Amino acid sequence: MTEIIIHHYPASPVSEKIRTGMGLKQLAWRSVEQNRLPDRPELFAMTGGYRRIPVMQIGADIYCDTQCILRELEHRVPTPTFFPNNGAGLPFALSRWSDGAMFELAFRVAFAPVADKLPAALIADRTRLYLGEQGDLKNEAADLPHTLAQLRPQLGWLEACLSSGQHFMLGGEPGMSDLLAWYLVWFVRERYAAAPEFMAEFPLLNAWVQRMQAIGHGKSTPMTPAEALAVAKSAEPDTAEKPDAYDPQGLKPGMKVTVVPITHGGDQLVEGKVLAVDRDTIAISREHPDCGRVAVHFPRVGYRVTLC
Repeated sequence: MTEIIIHHYPASPVSEKIRTGMGLKQLAWRSVEQNRLPDRPELFAMTGGYRRIPVMQIGADIYCDTQCILRELEHRVPTPTFFPNNGAGLPFALSRWSDGAMFELAFRVAFAPVADKLPAALIADRTRLYLGEQGDLKNEAADLPHTLAQLRPQLGWLEACLSSGQHFMLGGEPGMSDLLAWYLVWFVRERYAAAPEFMAEFPLLNAWVQRMQAIGHGKSTPMTPAEALAVAKSAEPDTAEKPDAYDPQGLKPGMKVTVVPITHGGDQLVEGKVLAVDRDTIAISREHPDCGRVAVHFPRVGYRVTLC
């Protein structure tokens, strides 16, 4: 298999989900550190302007969103599995909660207390991305006790998952469900100054943290954005044309479409031609002078696909 390349940056909580996933599967990978703010010309050439992190690259196949990344890693490297303990399917449903409502709470807790100490450009970008154009982290700072009151019982749900003595969220082995919980707990622990006191009432969760940290990140070696771009340019996508007779939108290979996250964050439309489509994912073909032809993969859930 061509090298797995992960585009990320160290402080990204969503990237921590994938980094720990690489550790769970005991994989070697190339680490491309991207700018924290969306000034990423080499990556944008490949993704068509998709600005969210992380992104996985394998040759000239580009995988956007952790749903898509985890699904593809499981397909390519089925053992150790992301779905032990008879857990296939359920973690993707859980991700709609963890990556939505719970992440927004964690973002408020991590950013609101220190908003006046962080670069204004970073605050403006992340506020719009996660809270929409009307978001205001100053108001969120004043409302922090309410936010903590919302987050606390949800952490209690995670604590309850461990109350029967099992070591991980759905049983004796770690899987995708643990990754979904881990990156949120990691985010709060890394960024919220009062996290030790706030988390003190969750002894089972704190013990689980130690087990998750022990998984590690696999074996990474650095790669520059320019080197990753050159990898894409020297390769051809492995993805073959694939229609889906049951697709509700009637999407077929060759159709021109745009793809964009269904959020209020002002994300850019990514344009291309349908290459492969199924119930869970869509791959679109794009070309750019700097990277040649690439296949950009997105999940169907959480994304709007529109015919041009």
